[in-house]
Amino acid sequence: MSELIQITDLTRLFTIDTPLIDTRAPIEFEQGAFPQSQNLILMSDDEREKIGACYKNKGQAKAIELGHELVQGDVKNKRIEAWLQFIKNNPNGALYCFRGGLRSQITQQWIYTASGIDYPRVKGGYKALRRFLIDETYRIMQQITPIVIGGQTGCGKTLLLDKINNRIDLEGLANHRGSAFGNTTTPQPTQINFENVLAIELIKKQHKTTLLFEDEGSNIGALHIPDCVQAKTKQAKLILLEANIEQRLKVSMDAYVINMYNDFMMQDSTKGFDNFAQYWLRSLEKIQKRLGLERYNALLKLVNNALSTYKEQGDHKDFYPVVEELLVNYYDPMYDYQIKKKISRVAFKGNADEVLEYLSQYSKD
Repeated sequence: MSELIQITDLTRLFTIDTPLIDTRAPIEFEQGAFPQSQNLILMSDDEREKIGACYKNKGQAKAIELGHELVQGDVKNKRIEAWLQFIKNNPNGALYCFRGGLRSQITQQWIYTASGIDYPRVKGGYKALRRFLIDETYRIMQQITPIVIGGQTGCGKTLLLDKINNRIDLEGLANHRGSAFGNTTTPQPTQINFENVLAIELIKKQHKTTLLFEDEGSNIGALHIPDCVQAKTKQAKLILLEANIEQRLKVSMDAYVINMYNDFMMQDSTKGFDNFAQYWLRSLEKIQKRLGLERYNALLKLVNNALSTYKEQGDHKDFYPVVEELLVNYYDPMYDYQIKKKISRVAFKGNADEVLEYLSQYSKD
């Protein structure tokens, strides 16, 4: 088993998006994995638990013996078939287990015995890959110069960053727009998966001396931005994108009303509107304490009226006063308070065209 190929160049593995077989049990995979990996198990959760108990009580030899008893015959053949199908579709891939030990070695050997294919395994397995990504995030953040794009809610920061190649889209990676109304129609990744995809993005763009980030707090939704990223971006130059209230209303209506409604309807046409309504009501509830009871009740009335109009007439017009109220009287005061603490870092401010022109000097590397 030890003579079969092992991969040690982890940078290349992530740079070229090497397809990966994750042989760990589903419970391990769900806690954290890599975007190019597929969970094709050697052992199920139940089998892993039994073998782990055997290992603890009777030692490695007995645990291996039990493993071969549990994974044999049709069970074994079906798992080998799944690996071989993956290999057929991804001949330049690799496989891993937790530490690059017995599970991946057994998988590799069974594949070789069944097909003659020496499919490489990652030396050190998931643990080595995870450690590598954590270390690379820290190293690259020390190496690059970040620039942060800020501005009032709805000014179009994300739309602007989408036009720039040397950006790190933290909100995109976190699947959240970074506010009380920032949920999308799909769940956020796990904290580990968020950190993994962020690290991979940094590895792919580490040759650029300057990387652009959107101005964020410590968290995006339920996910924590790694401390080394926060530390560097909170000291970075700050570019402020400016937009008038009409522009901000359009951007916000598109993002939080029209696109959200369409996304919910595409996801489930039967329950789409109800899910859209719940998104708005729950998001508003998150800021109830900050609003105060009187303002919350007034906004709740506006939201319910807007939802009724949308449902009965297919018209989102009544969301305009809701969104404008949130922008002007909720988000803007918080923005004004926060920006005063960052004013010494502001290097430039302007509209989208002016900011893009200013940033062009940093996008040539």
